[in-house]
Amino acid sequence: MIRLLTPSIYIRSVTDLDPSDLFADGIRAMLLDLDNTLVAWGATEPEPRMLAWVARLKEVGLRACIVSNGFSRRTIRLSTVFGLPAVGPAAKPSLWGLRRAMALLQTPASQTALVGDQLFTDVLAGNLLHLRTILVEPLSSREFITTRIMRLAERLVRRRLLQTHTT
Repeated sequence: MIRLLTPSIYIRSVTDLDPSDLFADGIRAMLLDLDNTLVAWGATEPEPRMLAWVARLKEVGLRACIVSNGFSRRTIRLSTVFGLPAVGPAAKPSLWGLRRAMALLQTPASQTALVGDQLFTDVLAGNLLHLRTILVEPLSSREFITTRIMRLAERLVRRRLLQTHTT
């Protein structure tokens, strides 16, 4: 089970990812979580650095799609601001939303990476589909109540992952 919760890469922010490196590694599409990955939870506007990072993805030839468990007018508006299609509500760790996004982007799992801030939704779903999974730190401590509860379990798993990687 720990293997399914272990991300391929763990970084602080999506902006720490170099799109050129991903492309050179054979990645052709990015599935991007929205809340606390691209924008702070509840934010109505993305930060300029996030807009610039998404623009860089496109410059190097990476396709991208927002895959969000929450789906509202706000999600649609933010996807428009980013200039990306959006799929939702994805119900991650259910796989249908990720599969739908990959079909939209026309890429196989072997050429797709998923970026998100949660182990039990983003990383688990991505690993079940054999995607390259990239875990980022949440942009904000503000979160939906069920997410806050899941963070408690995540802390225990992260501790276990750190022990496994340091021994």
